[in-house]
Amino acid sequence: MSRLSHLDATGNAQMVDVSEKDVTSRSATAKARVLMQRETLHTILEGTAKKGDVLATARIAGIMAAKRTHELIPLCHPLMISKVSVAFTPDEAVSAIEVTATVKVEGKTGVEMEALTACSVACLTLYDMVKAVDRGMRITDLRLIEKSGGKSGHYTAD
Repeated sequence: MSRLSHLDATGNAQMVDVSEKDVTSRSATAKARVLMQRETLHTILEGTAKKGDVLATARIAGIMAAKRTHELIPLCHPLMISKVSVAFTPDEAVSAIEVTATVKVEGKTGVEMEALTACSVACLTLYDMVKAVDRGMRITDLRLIEKSGGKSGHYTAD
């Protein structure tokens, strides 16, 4: 296993020095699922939740989260993000909503953490918006599904 880049020779945490890296186009996509009762899914899809438009609110929350990842995750670099998208795919067969977040940047470091943070916060916001009717919702399967750019190149999850 290679040495962890966020630790110095004595084991102290450090922010990775990216000053010598090339600026490249980078992107990352993360996905997760929110499992819920059928009635909860219909409430969201019909737009009848008491707190308002669940999907619009969760989308905005995910976008905001991506932009603030460096404030939430220690040692992440603040980035000039060029695009964040958050999409929702209902799955009535299993009573769930799949959340997909994609982040893009022209920069010296990747946006995997930004995509994962956007996806996480969008899921948490879905939960928050309808928790009064379904406290048993489960957020599952958060994962990086694709990343491109940088020295390590392209990655696609199995």
